[in-house]
Amino acid sequence: MESRIDAVVMLGKVHEDLRARKGFSEWKSGMTSRNHQPIVQILTDSSDKSSVDDDGTALPTLVYMAREKRPQHHHNFKAGAMNALIRVSSVISNSPAILNVDCDMYSNNVESIRDALCFFLDEEKGHDIGFVQFPQIFENNTKNDIYGNAFKVINAIECLKRYVFFIASNRCRARAKLCAMWMGYKVELAGLDSWGGPLYIGTGCFHRREHKRWSEGNFQIFLSKYCKIKLGLQMSYCIYGLWAPNSIPTLYYVMIPSLSLLKGISLFPKVSSPWIIPFAYVAIAKNAYGLVESLACGDTLIGWWNIQRMWLLKRITSYLYGTVDAILKVMGFSKTGFTITAKMADADASKRYEQEIMEFGSSSSSMADADASKRYEQEIMEFGSSSSSPMFVVIATTALVNLLCLVVGLQRLVADWDFGVQFLIQLLLCGVVVALNLPIYEALFLRKDKGRMAPAVTYISVGFTAVAYLLPIV
Repeated sequence: MESRIDAVVMLGKVHEDLRARKGFSEWKSGMTSRNHQPIVQILTDSSDKSSVDDDGTALPTLVYMAREKRPQHHHNFKAGAMNALIRVSSVISNSPAILNVDCDMYSNNVESIRDALCFFLDEEKGHDIGFVQFPQIFENNTKNDIYGNAFKVINAIECLKRYVFFIASNRCRARAKLCAMWMGYKVELAGLDSWGGPLYIGTGCFHRREHKRWSEGNFQIFLSKYCKIKLGLQMSYCIYGLWAPNSIPTLYYVMIPSLSLLKGISLFPKVSSPWIIPFAYVAIAKNAYGLVESLACGDTLIGWWNIQRMWLLKRITSYLYGTVDAILKVMGFSKTGFTITAKMADADASKRYEQEIMEFGSSSSSMADADASKRYEQEIMEFGSSSSSPMFVVIATTALVNLLCLVVGLQRLVADWDFGVQFLIQLLLCGVVVALNLPIYEALFLRKDKGRMAPAVTYISVGFTAVAYLLPIV
């Protein structure tokens, strides 16, 4: 079936031999995935006694539905899909509950529905509950988790250890746009202790484009009347509201100290000064604690290092863009949009993924190519050919500026050892940024596969780096 569907998608039409089949009978010539009438097919009917499997077990009702889509009408993405599913379900099965599983997820526990119903049917609060969400875990992560998808520390020690992640009130329905962002705050640990493995399992994403809209939405809440800072104990959730603006100090620390090193401007105490102790303590304690915690929760040393890399890349790209968009939205210069995130990967992208090669595929493509998944599994970072994406330019420019500053700084250190006494912290900070960006340099200059940085990104980034070298910063 999968091969037949892929063939139809590639051809753009249904072959005559397949048109008589039940799943394709209503697809007419000229119809596309974005322009077609509604199609509903009951593939198996539980009321039909002949609907049984090879062992004679009765099959549940299975319905194929393709909601109507027209170019001139907005289909409202997932919200429209859920609305169509609810309407069809009300006519065919009229079930009192709906289990919504994303396209890259599946249930790992048949009793998850029963557990959710326990909340819905609660005599005291059941009428106030509209949504129950369970924790999830990913199954296709590589050994060293090149993209930091696994969230092993969170799953091991935080609230996701419990069965029920959060329960959202019915009142959320009245504010549909706000709901998607607000749900992340409404966490109530009112579930059973975890047992029998994760309730929902899925495949980790190659790219972290969703972090942009997540951080932007949370920051919009922080800037609104719903800001958690005024809600007593719940103000701790402000950490999520400040995801996006944290990009600004991060970008400062990966650029300004390095550029100051390049220009010979000292920003930190000398090695001989006692004031260096607070800086050293914070850096060592934070990273040592994070490393021990990560290793204790099942990560590898390389996996922890990959998490640090993704933390940096997300903050200087997704979170930075989320901050800008949220501020523009508050000022009335832009409207909240919906970013479509690719769910599929083609063969080459999957190959790179399996090789653990990072994939920065084209932002305009809905699929990553095949070699990317293999590179992923081999732990090679992927950067794809994507014209001159601004996010890639920011990443590449940051990497090149720090590389230039480190080279110049080391040259001065070799010529004058006293230079190290004054600029040790800046040299170390610049060196750490360069080490984190080693896959970026490889993607810019060494790799020849489709996952490399696009030449346009390289040229633009080199140009910005030259400007940074020539212009004074004070």
